[in-house]
Amino acid sequence: MTATLKIDFVSDVSCPWCAVGLGALEQALDRLQGTVSAELHFQPFELNPQMPPGGQDITEHLTEKYGSTPEKQAEIRDMIRQRGAEVGFEFRREGRGRIYNTFDAHRLLLLAEREGAPGQQHALKKALLAAYHGRAESPESHAVLLRLATDVGLDAARVQAVLASDELADDVRAQELMYQRAGIRSVPAVVINDRHLISGGQPAEVFEQALRQIAAEAQA
Repeated sequence: MTATLKIDFVSDVSCPWCAVGLGALEQALDRLQGTVSAELHFQPFELNPQMPPGGQDITEHLTEKYGSTPEKQAEIRDMIRQRGAEVGFEFRREGRGRIYNTFDAHRLLLLAEREGAPGQQHALKKALLAAYHGRAESPESHAVLLRLATDVGLDAARVQAVLASDELADDVRAQELMYQRAGIRSVPAVVINDRHLISGGQPAEVFEQALRQIAAEAQA
């Protein structure tokens, strides 16, 4: 019997470990086909909610925020690139040169969940991650967001209407606040059936073991 699990993937487009974690989760779910199926929901978390328009150079930003040196950052980028390759995600060297505000991207992800067809929110999330981390495209750019959203099948006029307004802004902020109050301070945070938490960009094996155990408990 297949167990259906509700999975809330709390993350930010600008987070490289979120791309790694999503790839690992997808690998785990592929391995568990016939045992586990997932209702996957992408929930908002902003690493830099106060980031002004135009963003900031990534090396400058990481130095200011964490005190890390350019050399240490390069070492971490190489490690993330390797972990990404293991789960089928390509971090290109030209990607992620700047850090941007991602609030509008989260509004479109919520639009995709509420009004899109099954799978469109997942497709948009992956498109956003690939655009930013792979092609250095800005997730604050309305032109980029419109193209990515329509490429996955969302209605162009509806997307434009959301981007031209504050629609869904309060809803996104409410979701962010709910997860903050639940104690989530870093991402990715993977919440299963509203009670089990897996933190960080874990390997596929970690996700597979946890999902298998949670599914067995759910069916007991």
